[in-house]
Amino acid sequence: MGVQKQAHVQTMKIIAIGWNYPKHTNELEQPVPTEPTVFCKPDSALLKDGKTMYIPDFTQQLDYECELVVRIDRLGKGIAAKFAHRYYNEVALGIDFTARDLQRKFQAEGKPWELCKGFDGSAILSDFVPLTEIGGDIQNLHFELRRNGETVQDGFSGDMLFTVDHIIEFVSRYFTLKTGDLIYTGTPAGVGPVNRGDRLQGYLEGRKMLDFDIK
Repeated sequence: MGVQKQAHVQTMKIIAIGWNYPKHTNELEQPVPTEPTVFCKPDSALLKDGKTMYIPDFTQQLDYECELVVRIDRLGKGIAAKFAHRYYNEVALGIDFTARDLQRKFQAEGKPWELCKGFDGSAILSDFVPLTEIGGDIQNLHFELRRNGETVQDGFSGDMLFTVDHIIEFVSRYFTLKTGDLIYTGTPAGVGPVNRGDRLQGYLEGRKMLDFDIK
């Protein structure tokens, strides 16, 4: 009797940071955090390759949040900030979609965020580019999100409350970071809702990274 081998399934963690830009914290009327605000999304939240984003039927306000994404490329735990740059060498552009009406409800009830942040298709992700191709400094990057041709978010990574290396140090105290793990590093001001028929385009240092439709 033969033994059936189980197929290897590659999984990753999607770690996201909330309220990491001062103006975004202000627009959501939140206090400025004293340490990174961390939440996670399941890998089923990923939506790549310019695929259409379908607004789920459980929300009446689906908000875009454009942000830089780094991919961990080696195993690490308890990583000091001064060594954190050794754990990534590429960056992408992502959108952390948020069911804002559900988030308000959960916050008022003191409940976790997973349902409003981690649903299928809520983590848009572009291709990755080497940092060396766009200046080499993760804290000196400009990015932009356009909705129907109009710029709605204009971000600069130097404005982060917590740098990428600080985030890695903080997160790796609690989670072992593995090759392929993703960190969504927070969104700047200008978040807002999408509607069916919208088209979103994201740019990183002038490169078009995202281009997809909302239905």
